[in-house]
Amino acid sequence: MKRAIFPGSFDPITLGHYDIITRGLTLFDELVIAIGINAEKKYMFPIEERKRFIEEAFRDIPKIRVMTYEGLTVDFCKQIDAQFILRGLRNPADFEFEKAIAHTNRKLSEIETVFLLTSSGKSYISSSIVRDVIRNNGDYTGLVPDTVRIKT
Repeated sequence: MKRAIFPGSFDPITLGHYDIITRGLTLFDELVIAIGINAEKKYMFPIEERKRFIEEAFRDIPKIRVMTYEGLTVDFCKQIDAQFILRGLRNPADFEFEKAIAHTNRKLSEIETVFLLTSSGKSYISSSIVRDVIRNNGDYTGLVPDTVRIKT
């Protein structure tokens, strides 16, 4: 079985993430959306809410699991027997950053990183932009799946 993880903080999940996930499904038998927990980071949404946003967005797709993890991504891959890490690239800066991480992960393990380019209509979307729109009471609904709704 070809199992991959798609790691991130997903604070919140965006349509860019959604794009990579749905396209990644064609490459793997199972895709684990892996929400990383970093105690040093301040999140807008609690882990339970981020997980719920994702689970609801993909509730009808049996090839997807949503899990949380702490520590090194390659260690989590080993724990769940994932052979691949899926990453999305929006721009050249993403490539340079992700390339360094992929080389490091490869040095630490036998796990391959697979890159997909984000679809052109979604390449401008990032979680940090979405959070900024939300903080400033803007209309964020065109940037995230329908499952991401803020209760006011």
